[in-house]
Amino acid sequence: MKKHLCSLVFALAALIVANVRAQVAVVGSADHEQLLASPDTRLAANKRLVYDFWREVFEAGHMELAERYMAEGYIQHNPNVPTGRAAFIDFFSKNVSPGAIQPRVKAPLVAILADGNLVVLAFAREAPDPKDPAKKYTTTWFDMFRLEGGKIAEHWDPATKRQ
Repeated sequence: MKKHLCSLVFALAALIVANVRAQVAVVGSADHEQLLASPDTRLAANKRLVYDFWREVFEAGHMELAERYMAEGYIQHNPNVPTGRAAFIDFFSKNVSPGAIQPRVKAPLVAILADGNLVVLAFAREAPDPKDPAKKYTTTWFDMFRLEGGKIAEHWDPATKRQ
């Protein structure tokens, strides 16, 4: 009996430790207006510009609106997308068909941060577990933009080269 009790206690302890170490899922915010808010009107405007670019150009694929948001000399740091506004439009025009512009960003947006002329969108992202592809886990993806003259002048994200 004592042996079984020790085994049970050990098994429960192992289960508790495993659960304590389990990842907390990353989830998007339901309140985008709160994410866009800022007591600094300039920062609020910068957040709104990037948010609207994401909805209208990136998600909805309306490349005809890119000029409204992007500087001509736009610098791209994602290794899979060419630099320059014209190159961005050409690349995405070949890969995305225009669709309906939604009132909110569709991707699970976790945060919108603004500091000076920089704006960061942070998203929840789901991926297959490399140890068990039948399982999924969540992580955080970010896109950072530098604004200049009221337009997006530069972009960074953690993308790596695709084959």
